[in-house]
Amino acid sequence: MKIYTKTGDTGDTSLFNGKRVAKHHLRVESYGNVDELNSFVGLLRDQIESKPLRSVLLNIQHQLFVIGSNLAFEPDESKKTQKLAAKIPVLDYLEIKKLENEIDRMDSELPAMTHFILPGGHPTISSCHLARSVCRRAERGICKLFETASGDANIIRYLNRLSDYLFVLARYLGKELGVEETKWAPNASDI
Repeated sequence: MKIYTKTGDTGDTSLFNGKRVAKHHLRVESYGNVDELNSFVGLLRDQIESKPLRSVLLNIQHQLFVIGSNLAFEPDESKKTQKLAAKIPVLDYLEIKKLENEIDRMDSELPAMTHFILPGGHPTISSCHLARSVCRRAERGICKLFETASGDANIIRYLNRLSDYLFVLARYLGKELGVEETKWAPNASDI
């Protein structure tokens, strides 16, 4: 299979069901943001030595592909589309619960938050925050898409929980790495 097809050379692309849309279409933008998020999660996974955490992040990457495949599919009433729909993997609500369990597990080992925390302190922590902020952007775009198109509500739930997971993971890794959190103060001279 060739990597280049030349079919997108005029600024449009094909959705999973074959429909052609502009590359700046909100649906394409949405799954593009999820693809970018997946890349940042991969970068983060490459920086972590803990096998259990790497396993969680790998599963997250698989779920992001599930989300991307759902977003790349625009349902319609045709029989062809209905057959294709059966091939699209479903994001299981259990995946949201897995994230919640991981958040609760890590959070139980962390001190209570008393301030907003500035991103940074270590490259791995910064990678968590980059992934978290891309996750929020992806979530916002999909919310906008779902205002006019149907979609699986679990996608938004999952991304909302994933951004929480990435925030708690940043704090958890900071504790593991012995990195002190930098608290935000409205007036930096108050610190």
